This record gives sequence, structure tokens and C-alpha cells, in this order.
Amino acid sequence: MLRNRVLTALALTTLLVVAILFSPPGVTASILGLILLIGAWEWSAFLALALPWRGLFVLLLAALALAGWRYTLPGPHFRLMLEVAIAWWLIALLWIIWAPQRVARAAAALAGVLALLPTYISLVRIDAQWDNGAQWTLFILALAFAADTGAYFAGGRFGRLRLAPRVSPNKTWEGVIGGILFALVFALAGARWFALPALSFVSLCLAAAAFSVIGDLTESLLKRHVHLKDSGRLFPGHGGALDRIDSVTAATPVMALGLIWLGVGK
Repeated sequence: MLRNRVLTALALTTLLVVAILFSPPGVTASILGLILLIGAWEWSAFLALALPWRGLFVLLLAALALAGWRYTLPGPHFRLMLEVAIAWWLIALLWIIWAPQRVARAAAALAGVLALLPTYISLVRIDAQWDNGAQWTLFILALAFAADTGAYFAGGRFGRLRLAPRVSPNKTWEGVIGGILFALVFALAGARWFALPALSFVSLCLAAAAFSVIGDLTESLLKRHVHLKDSGRLFPGHGGALDRIDSVTAATPVMALGLIWLGVGK
């Protein structure tokens, strides 16, 4: 399992670096769009629907992505979308803490919209419109993956105190700390690379890493409700697309809005 996980991670990392840094924005948007559609298909399994209705959910997400992209072209609309997304993740945290067994179909569907669409729109916009947009897109993805990786290894090695046993029994506070430490190292390197004030930038990255845990737990909550171990089998050792990007969905709006506040984006 570990060997498959490492090899898959290396292959995905290579693909993302090449696709984002060395491809025009249209190609990157298409790749991210494909990931969005795969993620939407996997998310539809949480709704316990028949296959035709699952396909309709994917089509709805695709239509909303196009409409959302157009709506958020003005800066104020884009910031509003990010604020709504962050508010949703705070609500998701309350859901995880107080009512993890209560999963209505409509709530699961809305959660998918609020998790996937802001992430897709944000990453495409950053890549296409910001200065050094490709680097920022890659950094946001890599930060979430770094936190996820740190949590995986620290939790496996030192994990004792369960984080949310009713949602994901294998996740631990030690894993969270390991993920935050990995994110800290990555954030310090990022502050140096992008020549940004270390205190404010690192604080932003750590906040995004903390939110990434909420994204991970939310997907775990929904998988547990429909008795799934993984969202899919797309990536050996990792599961489905959602199992790879669940942390990204919560970290991205935090990073995007924070970078706007720091004067990096628009």
C-alpha cells in the first residue's frame, strides 16, 4: 500500500507540475475541469441515487461551474464566492462536531456544490489572471498535499488521540500536528520564494492547512454515511479523486482570499 501510494504520488506530482507550469491556462483549466467532473461523479455516490440521477448531478455541477466562472469575473463577486465558501467550511466543522450522523441527501448535494465549485473557479482564475498565477496554483495544491502527507505519516507513526472518532476513527490529533508542521516548512519556503512577509504569509498558510483538515473530515463523514472506504479507485494507494483533493477543496478558498488581502491577487 505504501509503495503504491508513493509511486502514485510521484506520478501525480509530475503530471501537475508539467500541466500547470508548462501548459497554457486553457489546458490547465481543462485538466482541472476533468478533475472537477470526476470529483462530482464520486460525490454523487454520497447522495445514494440511481446512475441516471448521478449523471444529472455531474451535468449540474458542470453548468454551475460555467455560470459561476462568468458571475465571478468581477473582483467583488469573486471575493463574495470565497467568503461564502469559507463560511460553508465553518458550518461543515459544526456539522462534524455536533451532528455527523445526520446526512440528508439535499445537504450532501449542496456540500458538493460548495466544496467543488469554488475550488475549481479559484484555481482556474488564479492560473489565468494572477501574476505568477501558475506558480500560485501549484503552491496552493502542494500546500494542501503537504499537510495531508504530514498528517498521514505522523498519524501512522505517532497517532494515539483520536480526532473525530464518529467520523474517521483513524485520524488523530498527532496527525493534525504533523500536517501543520509539514505545512509550516512548506509555507516558510513559499514566503522566501515569493518574497512575502513571513509572519502574515505563514499564518495564512497554516490557516489554510487547518481548514484542509475540515475538508478531509467532511468527505470522511459522507463516505461513512454510505459505507464507503474510498471515494473511488482511480489512484492506486490513494482511492478516488476526492480522496486526493478533499483537503484542497477547503484550503483553496482560504488561500485565495488571504492572498487577495495580502495584495497578491485580485
